[in-house]
Amino acid sequence: MHPLHTGVFKVIEIEGLKLRLDKLRDVLHEMHGYLKIDERRSALEVLEKEATRPEFWNDQNAARETISRTNALRVFVCPYDDLADLIEEIALMLELAEGEEQEEQCQAALHEVMPMFDKAGLMTSKLRLQSLLGGKFDACNAYLTLHAGAGGTESCDWADMLFRMYRMYCEDHGFDFEVLDLQPGDEAGLKSVTFLVSGSYAYGYMKAERGVHRLVRISPFDSNSRRHTSFCSLDVVAQVHDDVDIEIKEDDLRIDTYRSSGAGGQHVNKTDSAIRITHLPTGIVVAVQSERSQHKNRAHAMSMLKAKLYEYYEDQKRREMERFYGEKGEIAWGSQIRSYVFQPYTMVKDLRTGEETGNVQAVMNGQLQPFIEAYLQMNAKESG
Repeated sequence: MHPLHTGVFKVIEIEGLKLRLDKLRDVLHEMHGYLKIDERRSALEVLEKEATRPEFWNDQNAARETISRTNALRVFVCPYDDLADLIEEIALMLELAEGEEQEEQCQAALHEVMPMFDKAGLMTSKLRLQSLLGGKFDACNAYLTLHAGAGGTESCDWADMLFRMYRMYCEDHGFDFEVLDLQPGDEAGLKSVTFLVSGSYAYGYMKAERGVHRLVRISPFDSNSRRHTSFCSLDVVAQVHDDVDIEIKEDDLRIDTYRSSGAGGQHVNKTDSAIRITHLPTGIVVAVQSERSQHKNRAHAMSMLKAKLYEYYEDQKRREMERFYGEKGEIAWGSQIRSYVFQPYTMVKDLRTGEETGNVQAVMNGQLQPFIEAYLQMNAKESG
């Protein structure tokens, strides 16, 4: 190719990339405003300074709360700064490419910059998603409880499948996952399981999953290979802060101790360390058996009860305002939020947002992010 033509193509390519860079800078400037980066950065500096005090760990509960708030701010500030740094790096690479006289060196520089644009696009999408997490408790950890619906072994197996799906989602997204209580099914699967998902904005993401999940498949437990429909409900509540004002009277509680259930070990089934607390006025029941210490199980159970009571009272307010109760009704027909069809075709469809995919296996392996993002976007539109 003639050198003049080569130079023209080089100018056109670089000018096109400069336009992309300008758009990225515009987006970054936009985000700086609606993510309130300056406010978050100032608050982060105060909290980080607080954590350096020698007496910081004297009050462990307060220290953990400070660390939790610090992490919640970093989730916004650090990715924003990383994106800003990457945009400046892209600008430098384009400047170097433009200054190269040799065609090969120019193309090599441009070849390096293309993946950087792709990375910036992904980072931008992630920050936009973060901006949808502005709820009062979105930054908190989350308690999740799966309950098998009517249908015996079929529903218990479905609860076990969903439990695996959420565990894989948490592992893929860097959330810690701790089982607090587990009730196995009579023949297979799980009657119920409660677990704590910990990490920045765990509740903000997991709240999208609250509701009834419906499965359609050929039953592996049916000798006639008939198609069965099973239901399972997922309850999601935030692990609320200690400063949330929820009054729990001792007289309103019935506390039962029992032996932990599980697969053996030196401690399991030998001492009454498991705790079940019933809040008599509301009928809310929480149970924890994950720790060897009855004291620790009780502390976990009281924290969970506080979270469930907060959600219960909030639901009462919503009902008074004629709002649908958390999009979660009875574990049966007509109340599901999402359908998972294995036969006669394969499809997972969210009935609230319309989001769907034919790749059922990917979803069951924890690829839930498209459904969660669609819910958050829908929620933001309705709130706005």
